[in-house]
Amino acid sequence: MIGVEVLDDPGADPALVRAELNDLALINRWFGGTRAVVRALVPLLPPAGSSCTLLDVGTGSGDIPRAVTRAARRRHVTVLPVGLDRSPVAARIAVTSGLATVVSDGGSLPLAPRSVDFVVASQVLHHLEPPAATRWIQELHRVARRAVIIADLRRSRMAMLAMWLVSFPLGLHPVTRRDAVLSLRRGYTVAELGALLRGAGVSAAVWRSPIARLVAVWQTSC
Repeated sequence: MIGVEVLDDPGADPALVRAELNDLALINRWFGGTRAVVRALVPLLPPAGSSCTLLDVGTGSGDIPRAVTRAARRRHVTVLPVGLDRSPVAARIAVTSGLATVVSDGGSLPLAPRSVDFVVASQVLHHLEPPAATRWIQELHRVARRAVIIADLRRSRMAMLAMWLVSFPLGLHPVTRRDAVLSLRRGYTVAELGALLRGAGVSAAVWRSPIARLVAVWQTSC
């Protein structure tokens, strides 16, 4: 693992966690993180008039499941979202935003097999060593009834430089500036993420999404 980020530590300074999660919601909104998940999940939604459940593993402030819920509502589909984060601070922030959230580790989800329709993990795997990432992928697959969507960062020197430069006019916290660049250094190539998925026993399509993103999607058997 390269370096240490604030969000690597479930016991990190709450003030820093709050500052970074606020900044990451902004980054997700403007630089493709939210869009990557929404575009991957919306085509998999059930028909209009239906409802489904969603688990967001590593939910942070809960901005992505809220965005998915809004996108589904425009298609007359009701999404019942639940967040999960190993950081108690992040979980409290997500709950305050209106998202039901569980404090737990993605490597051992407190859920029965095939108990949630859709499982999402956005920008989480790059925080984990490969063996832990493999366990998380297997757990995501275990609990998903319909599909799993993983979105993460694509390693890019250009994106690192751009992130550093735009962080100043955006007014990002200095810790976010450092961690955002570090996250991009930890990112994957398409081949690396594909290999990680295969190592977890999963066959999934992996593709590039705009602004240094990767997305992997696979449907699970009922």
